Amino acid sequence: MNAGLDAGAGPGGPSLRRWSVWISLALVVVLLGATTAVLLAIGELSRARSRLLDVVGPAVVSAQQLGTDLVDQENGLRGYVLSGSADFLAPYENGLGRQSAARGTVATLNTPKVTESVAALDEAMSAWRSEYADPTIAAVRAGLPVPDEAAGKQRFDAVRVALSTLQAELAVQRAEGRAALNDSATRMAVTCIVALAVLLIAVLGCVAAVLVYVVGPVSRLREHVGLVAGGDFAHTVTATGPLELRALGRDVDTMRTRIVDELGQTKDQNAALATATEDLRRSNAELEQFAYVASHDLQEPLRKIASFCQLLQRRYGGQLDERADQYIDFAVDGAKRMQVLINDLLAFSRVGRLRDKHVTVTAGELVDEALRSLAHTLEESGAQVEVGTLPQVQGEARLLAGVFQNLIGNAVKFRTEQTPHVRIDAEPGEDDMWVFSVRDNGIGIEPQYAERIFVIFQRLHTKDQYSGTGIGLAMCRKIVEYHGGRIWLDTETTSGTTIHFTLPRAEAKAATPTE
Repeated sequence: MNAGLDAGAGPGGPSLRRWSVWISLALVVVLLGATTAVLLAIGELSRARSRLLDVVGPAVVSAQQLGTDLVDQENGLRGYVLSGSADFLAPYENGLGRQSAARGTVATLNTPKVTESVAALDEAMSAWRSEYADPTIAAVRAGLPVPDEAAGKQRFDAVRVALSTLQAELAVQRAEGRAALNDSATRMAVTCIVALAVLLIAVLGCVAAVLVYVVGPVSRLREHVGLVAGGDFAHTVTATGPLELRALGRDVDTMRTRIVDELGQTKDQNAALATATEDLRRSNAELEQFAYVASHDLQEPLRKIASFCQLLQRRYGGQLDERADQYIDFAVDGAKRMQVLINDLLAFSRVGRLRDKHVTVTAGELVDEALRSLAHTLEESGAQVEVGTLPQVQGEARLLAGVFQNLIGNAVKFRTEQTPHVRIDAEPGEDDMWVFSVRDNGIGIEPQYAERIFVIFQRLHTKDQYSGTGIGLAMCRKIVEYHGGRIWLDTETTSGTTIHFTLPRAEAKAATPTE
């Protein structure tokens, strides 16, 4: 059976974990490579943009400003020569002051040609200023003849030529910066496209690998398992692909084999169970017959015994000796208690067999019904029953009223010298249940008897101390469990007795009653 499985899978194949590691590593490597390429392209674009906007652009603007400053110097000097007024030297001095800042900005673009052009401009300006401008200003101030204006114009033309050369070089640098920026933007776009394409190819490759080596084998394994789940237990489950899937196929086939083996055993057990069910059905029928006999055939003789014993008591009471009167009292009491015991046993046996419809009923109405049934006992004992806000529950109203009647009756029966006080409350519980509590100030119950009190015929006191048959709490337990709840003694109560029990909420889905 496993030979075909191993033959289809092949020994030593990669495991699913190894496949996942390989795929993850491949995606990480591709992602890192693509991210690195894109980041490099972005860095190159940022550098090209920064050079064009932060270096070349300001240098071009400063070169234009430098030309303006030089013209202002020439015009100011010419006006001063013609008028002799010192006011005309203001443009010259202002231009001279701004010239330094503009020249510094241009010099930041320190390419060889720009540096050479700036040096040539500095040399031409220095020659014009030292050979013409400064001597001319000094001569005008001293009232002496000014130097030859033609020589000054020649020197300033050399400045203009040097400035034009610098501006032409800056224009070239600006054009090259724009070209570099465009090239960087193009390379970044191409890099992003290539990176996305590589990522897409890597993802598609990983998806294809998963489909071929993982999803495909899983789908085939699911088909095999589906055949077995559909009832074809003779079908051998085979699996291919990673080691885990092949191991899973072997385990499923082993489970299939075990199910086939146990299925035969289950058929034998079902046959035995059917026989036991038939015996149980027959036993229940006999129990029904017993209940009929107990409720009809046994009641009549008991009534006769009790009636004649009471006649003996009335007719011959006091005429016989004291012991005879005592014997008659014993007989009457025994007959009455036997009738009560049979009635209680019948009521206990009917719980879960004679079913009424489950309805939604307010727990307060159930308590009121129980109080009406106990009216004489409550009036005789002077008991006080305090009822809190009670919710709606689901169940058989007749049986649930009996639970409250038994618990309240016990609280009144097992009282101390104090006036009996009973408190009934409810609070939300778990699993759509209400938790009810019945508290009293009676004699209390020791914690070691917490389970015993709910067992039929288990009494903690003699019949001389407290009357009863020992069936009441057992009846309460059977009714509560029949409704899907549970009942228990609060062992932490130090004064009196507190009994808790649960019942389903009215809005909860009705549970199937338990026998």
